[in-house]
Amino acid sequence: MSLLAPTSAVEVLKLLTLRPLKSSPVDVLPSVLLCSCATTFAPIISHMANLSLAECSFPAAFKTAQVLPLLKKPGLDKEQMSSYRPISNLTTISKVIERLVLDRLQPNLLSSPNFSRLQSAYRRGHWWPLLHVMNMVYAAADAKMITVLVGFDISAVFNTINHDVLASRLESQFGVVGTASSWLRSYLRGRQQFVRLARHSSPTTQYDCGVPQGSVLGPLLFTAYDLRVSCWRADRVVQCVIPPVRR
Repeated sequence: MSLLAPTSAVEVLKLLTLRPLKSSPVDVLPSVLLCSCATTFAPIISHMANLSLAECSFPAAFKTAQVLPLLKKPGLDKEQMSSYRPISNLTTISKVIERLVLDRLQPNLLSSPNFSRLQSAYRRGHWWPLLHVMNMVYAAADAKMITVLVGFDISAVFNTINHDVLASRLESQFGVVGTASSWLRSYLRGRQQFVRLARHSSPTTQYDCGVPQGSVLGPLLFTAYDLRVSCWRADRVVQCVIPPVRR
């Protein structure tokens, strides 16, 4: 895959009218206005998206995220940073452009033989690994055996992805080259974020690794980057079945 096909006003109009759009605190135009005036904004967004694809450049104005710290649950110590979950907010229009690219990129990745059938995270309707694990546990219980399940907490790995390594894996394993690869590099690089709490905002800082939190493309890119680890995890964890200790 070397080219991201241009879009049309009709395709954008479908995204604005058929998919629910959540409002973002960093939006200049509220999502309600975009949806209610979809026929007016669809040609504009379509033109903007086609310029972005043709020039292999993601708009810099859409690369700044607002991070809102929210308590994980009521009653936690508000003085402890670990009590908060950072929620990243991006503009709605940027997510529409991402959705257009996702509709072009996702079929190529999912149809590749390098994309394992054991990968279920961030894939709609794919529960097979979970069912497989449960079946192994129930089968072991029926055989009067003990099951040991080992899990890995990788909730923060979204922030550790190396952009050059990701681009290399997309090229070598999924054939994403040319202008498609150049656009993705532009999409990932030059990202900024700031923290917003009540009426106060922190200075804007740049981050040079990871996929954008709260983005549309982030989960798919993370899956492509971490595919070998994910497949190992799904394939190996369920084999930890040992006989009970005899006394």
